[in-house]
Amino acid sequence: MVESTGWDHRLSVVADGKKLVGHAGAVLLRKLADRVGLTGGLAGVLPSSTAAGWRERAGVLVQLAVAIVLGATNMSEAEQLQLHHRPLFALVASDSTARRTLAALDEATLAKIAKVRARVRRYVWSLLRLRPGGFPWLVVAGKRLTGWIVIDLDATIITSASKKAGAAVTFKKTFGFHPLAAWCANTAESLAMLLRPGNAGANTVADHIAVLTDALAQIPGSSTAKILVRVDGAGATHGLLEHLEALNTTRRTVRYTVGWTITEEDEKAIACLPEAAWETSLHQDGSIQEGYSVAELTGVNTRKGWPEGMRLIVRRVKPSRRHLKKLTRFEEQTGWRYCITATNIRHMRGIAGSGHAQFLDVLHRSHAGVEDRVRTNKAMGLSNLPCASWEVNRAWMLAANLAADLDTWLRLLALHDIDDLAGAEPDTMRFRLYHLPARLAGHARRRWLRIERTWPWAKAFTTCWHRVTTLPALT
Repeated sequence: MVESTGWDHRLSVVADGKKLVGHAGAVLLRKLADRVGLTGGLAGVLPSSTAAGWRERAGVLVQLAVAIVLGATNMSEAEQLQLHHRPLFALVASDSTARRTLAALDEATLAKIAKVRARVRRYVWSLLRLRPGGFPWLVVAGKRLTGWIVIDLDATIITSASKKAGAAVTFKKTFGFHPLAAWCANTAESLAMLLRPGNAGANTVADHIAVLTDALAQIPGSSTAKILVRVDGAGATHGLLEHLEALNTTRRTVRYTVGWTITEEDEKAIACLPEAAWETSLHQDGSIQEGYSVAELTGVNTRKGWPEGMRLIVRRVKPSRRHLKKLTRFEEQTGWRYCITATNIRHMRGIAGSGHAQFLDVLHRSHAGVEDRVRTNKAMGLSNLPCASWEVNRAWMLAANLAADLDTWLRLLALHDIDDLAGAEPDTMRFRLYHLPARLAGHARRRWLRIERTWPWAKAFTTCWHRVTTLPALT
């Protein structure tokens, strides 16, 4: 017989609370959107009216983005969150109003919103330079890439459980969509995202150029002098590499690293490398990575037609059990598994040793961090596109990108020195800050949002609120 612990003695559960807020972190996100100028900027490009019952479209889109950060996966859930937050924000947009707002975002309006995002991003980056520690420059192999903005391109699969416009069988034999996106590795911001049908090609040159163009338009002009673009094997196309080379000007340096599909000709070139050509690989912190080697393949491989000055860096590792069935005959004979990186980097200005094969190998391997961006964005509204309409799903994707940026900006601007929150995952942020319960009270002609003082992150919450409210507003 199990004895009662007594914790529920004389306990009754009732639903009669008043002015209780279950997701108090919404105030942090909405206040941030207002202070950095996102709400005001959207108000300038979205429809407005003074008619009774009209819901300002800018407020609807921002509140939808806030709801997505809090965990909403469709417009019905977003409406329920807004109903719960009525005492805080007053604005409540029904799911049908949210749907109409998204459906009205045509190509022309999306272009205007992109300009608003670029203007807000320029302001946010100016604030980042003023914070302690300054702008978050990338560190690779123990070297700080000061002045270099790193853009990572990658595609992903968003599955669909029902027939929706554009949904199709993907290359992974699933059913859904195949969007292509670009992220800033320095800040983890979502720069651009292109919704594509599920059967869209992995290495479509036009799509890569379109997304890269949109991403570059999001980079503030003062930060475009040194750009590094990283893509996986889908980027190893003549068209994309030639486009990247053409982006170089007297005022802008563009460098790239892309994955490379190994052919028999490449394997013949690798076989010609003497053992002395191989050097031990490095970890991300710059320490030696025993058991892994890299070598320069440039000049040994004589493949024609690629951009002049392109280098090939080959890496070899002992194959793991899961790779044994995928080895080529050459790899089986040598006992190594090979991969190649193509790059136009001879030297990165201001980075000592940046032209060395060991450094270039680590630089491209750190592109794997883009998988974290894909995963966290899917945890914030992109795990499923909620509508049958292509136009609405495309606009929902934009709202999810806005949500990802709000979450990122909040951590960069207000939580950057709080170790367990500065790089926190969406679920962690929700547990510690966003879903924190509070009581809305009135006193001395003011409204007070009172959170539990014993909560371990109560001070982090109030510190975040203070920092956001004291940000200079964008004018």
